[in-house]
Amino acid sequence: MSTLSNASAKIFLSAAALFIFAARASGATGCPPTEPDEVGPFYRPNAPVRSQIGDGYLLAGTVLSSPDCTPIPQARIEVWQAGPAGRYDDAHRATLFSDEKGRYRLETHFPPAYRTRPPHIHILVEAPGFQRLITQHYPKKGAKQATFALVLVPAR
Repeated sequence: MSTLSNASAKIFLSAAALFIFAARASGATGCPPTEPDEVGPFYRPNAPVRSQIGDGYLLAGTVLSSPDCTPIPQARIEVWQAGPAGRYDDAHRATLFSDEKGRYRLETHFPPAYRTRPPHIHILVEAPGFQRLITQHYPKKGAKQATFALVLVPAR
């Protein structure tokens, strides 16, 4: 059973929705694209479809289109991270899909630092009509949850 409550997930998803509303209300016409980051040497395609690869840390957010901040439903999101022992393995890989409102939710453990790398979660996002995004989420020390918008750029 998850140690994080549905209430926590709702709070973070509400915060993402509030961000979108505030951007639109301020007259903003777009969302800044999520900064790309390196794929790293441990990516392996075709991770199993699941939204939980541990517990104690919740990463949630919305997949958005950069020109108009609209949600992107059914975006394919692959995640991978080091396990508690600092090694990458199949137990710490997942594929999830954004819902009809572009929202996603991953429950995992707080990723460990290893060698010279700070704690991080690798993320690859693909959606028809958009450029592939490879990025990383860097949790704040001691955090139990975070909201991370994945803002995609249209394909050229």
